[in-house]
Amino acid sequence: MTKVLVVDDEISIASAIAYALRREGHTVETAGDGQEALDRVESFDPDVMVLDVMMPKLSGYDVCRRLGDRQRPAVLLLTVKDDIVDKVLGLELGADDYMTKPFDMRELIARVKALSRRSRPHETAEPAASPEKLVRLAGLSINLLSRTVHADDKQLELTPKEFDLLALLARNPERVFSREDLLEQVWDMGFAGGTRTVDIHVQRLRKKLGDWHDVIQTVYGIGYKSTENPS
Repeated sequence: MTKVLVVDDEISIASAIAYALRREGHTVETAGDGQEALDRVESFDPDVMVLDVMMPKLSGYDVCRRLGDRQRPAVLLLTVKDDIVDKVLGLELGADDYMTKPFDMRELIARVKALSRRSRPHETAEPAASPEKLVRLAGLSINLLSRTVHADDKQLELTPKEFDLLALLARNPERVFSREDLLEQVWDMGFAGGTRTVDIHVQRLRKKLGDWHDVIQTVYGIGYKSTENPS
């Protein structure tokens, strides 16, 4: 059962989202501002957070910053802004998806469902993956079924987008992906521009990979690739 935290200072919106998600079988709690949201993350431990950007005390962006790299829920940002700069900023701060108000409730439910499958799938996945679901890259073992990554037998804590990025590169060793390719395939963002979010995610992913950070290599002037023979 997916646990969803809905954060919005407009009570009517938070209540409507919570009602719709509960009807779909999700366990839902609400928060009215950013600080309360952080407190609920600690006590409720949600799988997905539907997070409004414009709120008192702490904005949705501030919440994303304070979540940091610890175990965190998948984040769906909501905002009245439709500027691509605001969208990219949210993604750079670790958000996994983005919707502009007003939104279609059916689409929001579908996106929450998709994020819930990517946030903690190991709780329902089979304990072992078939060979075609297990990708090995240098010292990394990437389980596409449970969406887990082990480096030298140590499990890494990756966000859903970090996993998607690593999995795409690892399934295609030595293939060069432009930043625009990665935006389209990992973030479903079909536009040229805003590619800094790719660089930010690669930087964070490399940090988490530790000794194996070199499996992701920069192809200058183009983008990135993975390699089975890091330097």
